[in-house]
Amino acid sequence: MSSSSSYIAELNILKLAVAEIKQHGSKQRPDKIEKLCLNPTLQLLKLGWRNLPALLQERQTAAPVPGDEYVLLYYGEDALKVESADANDLLAIKIMAEDISREDAAREGGVVVGVIDQILATAVQRGFLLAPESKIRRDPKKFPPGQKIPAEFFIAPIFTLQWHITQTCDLHCKHCYDRSTRTPLELEQGLHILDDLRRFCLVHNVRGQVSFSGGNPLLYPHFFELYQAAVDRNLQVAILGNPASRAIMEKIIAIKRPAYYQVSLEGLEEHNDFIRGAGHFKRIIKFLALLKELKIYSMVMLTLTRDNMAQVIPLAAELSGQSDEFTYNRLAMVGEGAALLSVKPEEYSAFVEEYLAAAQTNPVISFKDNLLNISRRQHAQAPFGGCAGYGCGAAFNFVSVLPDGEVHACRKLPSYIGNIFRQSINEIYHGESARRYRTGTSACATCDIRPVCGGCLAVTHGFGLNIFQDKDPYCWLAPD
Repeated sequence: MSSSSSYIAELNILKLAVAEIKQHGSKQRPDKIEKLCLNPTLQLLKLGWRNLPALLQERQTAAPVPGDEYVLLYYGEDALKVESADANDLLAIKIMAEDISREDAAREGGVVVGVIDQILATAVQRGFLLAPESKIRRDPKKFPPGQKIPAEFFIAPIFTLQWHITQTCDLHCKHCYDRSTRTPLELEQGLHILDDLRRFCLVHNVRGQVSFSGGNPLLYPHFFELYQAAVDRNLQVAILGNPASRAIMEKIIAIKRPAYYQVSLEGLEEHNDFIRGAGHFKRIIKFLALLKELKIYSMVMLTLTRDNMAQVIPLAAELSGQSDEFTYNRLAMVGEGAALLSVKPEEYSAFVEEYLAAAQTNPVISFKDNLLNISRRQHAQAPFGGCAGYGCGAAFNFVSVLPDGEVHACRKLPSYIGNIFRQSINEIYHGESARRYRTGTSACATCDIRPVCGGCLAVTHGFGLNIFQDKDPYCWLAPD
């Protein structure tokens, strides 16, 4: 008997299963998913030869060989999938079929629970597990129809905890919005916060992210323990901090490479060092080179003021090829930032036009300020996500937590919505205070780009206006 004929019977079994699922399978896929579940179209076959799925799909990269192999057959969103199953796939199926808790599966396997979370998340991405849509969403019916805003800007797949784990900082910037002394965070309290965030994200069907900030988060004495703990819970991690040594960055990478590392520059060298301290500019440029070498995605943030507005485009040109992204926030006249000069509102729209034009030829320039969507609308261009991906994301797809447990809708202005040491994230998020910040100002309620804008509450607050009634003083849209 030839080697090819010896696996023909197994191949025919697979072909028959494909024919059957094509005839009936797609009709079994539900229109709405209520909770994480097995794809009802899923079939699991155990075959005595390996590499048959690839042969069936005429993309054979390895010849069939004797040996047991499990094969998954199921309908994804738009096509039939026939795939070899590995140990993680089988574990995901077992967990769902036998209703095993993630924690029990982790204990049985001798792994951290984040490993189980990731296995299940991968199965959802593949499509043989089905998950409900994110509950972090805005109702499109509550916004004016106007310009059609894509559905992606109403549903957030990620919820971010911007976590200021320490007030300690090695800089004293002239626009710092909080130099207050707060009770230091204890490690056990931090671990509790991470557990709470994980629970919140599982309940709301979103991926959790922790953006470690400060102060300088790397100066927190238990930074590496918290960073490791976040990774162990399958939370995405990012860092908003100051330059660090190669040794520290390699220690971070040994745990997990962050999604990004954000640093700040406030203009060209002379002005930046006036704001952030002598030698800071050169340290940032050197650190950006290190991030590139270590393959860590880099972001540079600038706080826009009257004194550095003319330096933004030249700085972006200097950063081209050195940073992955460069963008800005407008000055929030809060804390020590109240002593600096804001851009004149009547000059801002012209700056936006210049910034958007520069972005056409400089790939490092990225968009953040919600008001850029005004200009894009006026030029009949598609909207972008705005400050947090969904316009003003305050208490929507992120909250800020301070070392003493205070939770704010946005760190750039006093926006207290609860205390994480006395309430769960779920209680805080669904509380009336958070809802008010999520809703934003009534002045934007009828604007057709509200889902990707809403102005900046921190800037409005800095001008002494009512953030729940008045519109962003820089908005140049004519009133209805």
